[in-house]
Amino acid sequence: MDSLVGLGASKAFGVPGESYLAVLDAMVDHANSFDLVLCRQEGGAAYMAAGWAKLTGQPGLCFVTRGPGATNAAVGIHTAMQDSLPMILFVGQVGTDVMGREAFQEVDYPAFFGPLAKWAVQIDHADRVPEIVSRAWTVALSGRPGPVVVALPEDMLVATSTAEPCHAVTIPEPAPAAADISALQDVLAGAARPVVIVGGTRWQKDSARAIERFAMANEIPVVAAFRFHDIIDNHCPAYAGDAGVGMNASMKTLLRDADLIIAVNIRFGEATTDGYTLFDAPKMAAKLVHSHASDDEIGKIYVADLPLHAGPNRMAAALDNLVADRPAGRAGWYADARTAYLESLVPPPQPGDVDMGIITAQIQARLPADAIITHGAGNFSIWANKFMQYGRDQRLLGPQSGSMGFGLPAALAAKAHDSGRFVLCFAGDGDFQMNGAELGTALQAGLHPVILILNNSSYGTIRMHQERAYPARISGTEIVNPDYVALAGAYGFHGERVTRTDDFAAAFERALDAATGAIVEIVIDTEAIAPRTTISALREAAT
Repeated sequence: MDSLVGLGASKAFGVPGESYLAVLDAMVDHANSFDLVLCRQEGGAAYMAAGWAKLTGQPGLCFVTRGPGATNAAVGIHTAMQDSLPMILFVGQVGTDVMGREAFQEVDYPAFFGPLAKWAVQIDHADRVPEIVSRAWTVALSGRPGPVVVALPEDMLVATSTAEPCHAVTIPEPAPAAADISALQDVLAGAARPVVIVGGTRWQKDSARAIERFAMANEIPVVAAFRFHDIIDNHCPAYAGDAGVGMNASMKTLLRDADLIIAVNIRFGEATTDGYTLFDAPKMAAKLVHSHASDDEIGKIYVADLPLHAGPNRMAAALDNLVADRPAGRAGWYADARTAYLESLVPPPQPGDVDMGIITAQIQARLPADAIITHGAGNFSIWANKFMQYGRDQRLLGPQSGSMGFGLPAALAAKAHDSGRFVLCFAGDGDFQMNGAELGTALQAGLHPVILILNNSSYGTIRMHQERAYPARISGTEIVNPDYVALAGAYGFHGERVTRTDDFAAAFERALDAATGAIVEIVIDTEAIAPRTTISALREAAT
């Protein structure tokens, strides 16, 4: 605990366990500088740590007990890895004197988490606590950020040591060489159809503004990688939308037709490349300039014509004030990309008594300039991803891993970081029930977001795929839901149920005014399975 506080930690999320009682006891002595948010299940706690990391850029900390506690938390480790989030999971462990006997709840954590985490380690000697905790913090933040798992044997935790606690560490960020930027300027001068793709974590606000200035000065459309919409101000004339799941046809065309891709801090994930179909591997047709804080990501899938080992902030600083010659036609390319994005923000009318297109516009109009939006996984998240715009001070916390149940814990982490900031969670009915018990965390810790439960009585994404592959053969995708208004009241939240579009605006206003936080259940026709298609249309296309 001395080492964590020395490194700058102030908050963690967790579920108690007898395997790390000594750490819980030490937290009593750090009550004025460190707070443990008590969670209801380790998966929710790990999601909160991941949400904290996504919001702050600093390691999200999670404490869980051995065996079941650690395996429950694995979902958060997977999410943090796919989202490139700095996170440290501390796991209680059986004593070293019984290790290897399949003792009660014993797991080999380096072996179990090795394929999931950036690093997994066990501290066997108390003298090495400062060294390994400092290294865990550094590894989580360095290069491509990611999760670290640290196992804590019970007997080690009660051993004594004269080692000095560790202190704050500085994480260096690689920068591009001047010759590399000169080469990029030459490449850009010959490109009629360039695109910048940005993503990843640990961006600073000034860096995002630098990217915007570079893009506008050179008339280059800027595309956000999957669920990194909030890096660039979506109102910037250069912003052209996101490359993610449910990619618009115009976005696919933009990326396929580009003659230069400038990829800044992205890992070229499956969602951003439309299932690896947009670009040929390993050599794409367009010229590729790829910068990343980790050299492991450069050339991992696509060979770069100009590889740049550079972090996002140093890369952005190098691009600021860079202006290259512009070939004829660039201005039209730039303007058309923005026009296509703005047109994509208008959804078609939705079937049923509730039209989420209209409701989403109402939400957008009422959001504070610094609102934080969170969501889990499912077709419901398309509304927050494809039909909302994020200003320069607004944030979007959604899982690149496509992991259900992320939205509510992320919203609670956001409130734990800044209780005065407005936080809005989008959840589906199936998605919400993955971690609905974390409302107990909200009640106990005084965390009060507004939660929208989009209830279509279905695991909507799976139902959509089911109707495409096996039309009218429904199996395992229908959901019977609880009374969400009663559930809200049980946890001290304001609760409302909306069954008609016209009723939402007033209900949302009451939710905004609720000091206790609110749950607004929005009942959606199952026919409205996705914003741009219906079950009837899917069945017709399959026949």
